[in-house]
Order: sequence, then C-alpha cells, then structure tokens
Amino acid sequence: MTDDALFESFVAGRADALTRYAYALTGNPHDAADLVQEALVRLRGSWSRVCRKHDPESYVRVSMTRLHINVWRRRRREHLAWDPPERETADVPSAWADFDSDLWRELAKLPRRQRTVIVLRYYEDRSDEEIAAIMGVSQGTVRSQASRALDKLRSSLTLLPEPEPTT
Repeated sequence: MTDDALFESFVAGRADALTRYAYALTGNPHDAADLVQEALVRLRGSWSRVCRKHDPESYVRVSMTRLHINVWRRRRREHLAWDPPERETADVPSAWADFDSDLWRELAKLPRRQRTVIVLRYYEDRSDEEIAAIMGVSQGTVRSQASRALDKLRSSLTLLPEPEPTT
C-alpha cells in the first residue's frame, strides 16, 4: 500500500474516535472538528515518518492535546470583555448520547486546563508524568488541577436532582 492509501485508511478508521477525543477536550463539537482537522493536516505532513516509527493515533492525540493547550494559552494573553456572552451548546454528537449528559455538561463548565487534565487522566488513562509532559507543566500542577476539577464536579453533581427511575 502507498503512503496515501495508508493515510486514507487510518483517517477513515479512526476519525470518529479522534472526534470523540477532541470533543472531550474542547466541550464543543465545532471546536472539536477544527481540532481534528488541524491535527490530521499536521499528521499528513509527517505521515511517512510517523507510520514507520510511532503509533499514528497516539501521535495525533498528543498533537491534538498540544494544539488545544496552545489555544487556551493564547486566549490567556488576550484582553477579554468584562461580560462575555453566555452560551451553552445543545449540539452534542449522537455518539455521546449513551453517556451521562449531566456529567458532560458539568465537565464543559470546567476551565480548559482542568478539563484537559481530567480528559487525559480518565479518558486517555495517562499518568501524571505523561500529562505534565504533554501540557508542558509540572506534575504538581497536574495534580492540583485534577483535584480542583474533581472537587468542582463532585459539588456540582451532588446538587443535581436524582433521575426518575424508568420502568
């Protein structure tokens, strides 16, 4: 198989999983699609090297995480308006319908750095050392961000009413 055919096969087989991962990072389906597209463009540029030496999916996921981190680092330097518009997306991909929507809604409310740590730790099953390397922060920062995020999730999810039993 040629490199082009291998790349097309990889994208066709893993695009949905990469989109779900991007959605978990960004909390927004539109940003997730942009993130996947940018990461795949970068992968295509180094495909021949990556497919021979590395696991391409791992390469793309790390690339997506770093791109996502760069976005919130740039935004941190911006001067934001005092009253940003409130927006809540009801536009959740159907693949996520099986998951607890309250949890995903609360996860989307977390600050980007905390959400990134939670996704990498629990969705990607990464160690604190790996997360610190990916995000470019110390392991202590990873642990503190995870602790703060879990505290926020616990407090917000315990305040939600119990779901009605289905019969």
